[in-house]
Amino acid sequence: MKRNLRILSAEEHVDDGSPNVLQLANDADPLAIEVCLQDIERIDLHFPKFTDGRAYSQAFLLRRRLGFTGDIRATGEVLIDQLVQMERTGFSSAVLREGVDASDAQRQFDRFAGYYQGDAVKAAPHFVDKG
Repeated sequence: MKRNLRILSAEEHVDDGSPNVLQLANDADPLAIEVCLQDIERIDLHFPKFTDGRAYSQAFLLRRRLGFTGDIRATGEVLIDQLVQMERTGFSSAVLREGVDASDAQRQFDRFAGYYQGDAVKAAPHFVDKG
């Protein structure tokens, strides 16, 4: 399966304070954002604990309902086991926790050849006639 999610080490993730990067708290409602998303290049969504999945919903809303096309980046407690679900809900990049080897991430994507249901990236289910 082709991976569209960019995996970053903690060292590769740089928060340069750019005005084109929005850091959205995990309890914020993406539908209530009062900034113009056209001017935003990246939105950082934070996982304070690996068991807190609110950022998945935020990413999905940003992609599907708000049509955000920029980079949605997962930060915080990002584990390799979460990467496939992150990609399916709309994340385009993820920053792994310190000490986690990014080269191990590909095995998660190799486990699944495809999906029947649609997701944030491909809305149509697998069985829909593409012709």
